[in-house]
Amino acid sequence: MRECSAYKALAAGPAQFESRRIPLRGLAPPAAGEVHAWYLHLGQLGQSLRGALDGHHDTHSGPAFTVGQLRFARRFFLRLLLGAYLGLPGKSVHIRRSGRGKPVLDADSHGGNLHFSMAKSRDRLLVGFSASDPLGVDLEPAGRRAHDPLGVARRYFSPTEADALASMSPADRDAAFLRTWACKEAVVKSSGEGIANQLSRFTVQTDLAHPPEVLEFEGDSPRDWSLALLAPEDGLLGAVAVRRPNVPVRCLRLLPAGDTGRLKSAT
Repeated sequence: MRECSAYKALAAGPAQFESRRIPLRGLAPPAAGEVHAWYLHLGQLGQSLRGALDGHHDTHSGPAFTVGQLRFARRFFLRLLLGAYLGLPGKSVHIRRSGRGKPVLDADSHGGNLHFSMAKSRDRLLVGFSASDPLGVDLEPAGRRAHDPLGVARRYFSPTEADALASMSPADRDAAFLRTWACKEAVVKSSGEGIANQLSRFTVQTDLAHPPEVLEFEGDSPRDWSLALLAPEDGLLGAVAVRRPNVPVRCLRLLPAGDTGRLKSAT
């Protein structure tokens, strides 16, 4: 696959991510019409988290997370971020599922003004926040290859997208398919409708030389949508979608506490 000049030219790269360290206190929520996109490397954050999990703080990197620990870590840091915005400890954050299964803040406990979306790729996490609009994020390994990208596109994508992918060279097609998939996944997550029968309802820009955008949307105005690409580190491609035009995305990276930093359980 052609990784990367195309992705890096159009995506927010590592240098565009502001660093914040644990503990997070007094975190200002996104301004109206703004998105905060947080990137977390759970392996790097593992030192602080293991202090909460097993009561000891090791200055050397430990073994990889088990499946259960990784699931715990994702929930832990999601609640940590939500709590920082809400001015609460993470364990006091109440999350429920919408009617279609999308995780949302419990409106009775916290009001309905803070929206979030989370995507994972192994021990990497991308979490988006908005104080004004539902949003969706996706995170994909940039080297990921679909077994039959054209077959998938013809079955699930819009005819315009499928035809565009069919006209590309194999190398460009793999890269464009990945970008298209990430953008479409983010749009579907933003809508909260679930992926079934939704991917073909809209068309996104497949040309790697052009910025991501929604070109057509059945029953909606494509101009009402914003799309952004993120490349927080080599080998990863993220996408952010929100139904509001011209939304700026502020990119942030969460880093571990210093040697004296300790985490308290957020669950």
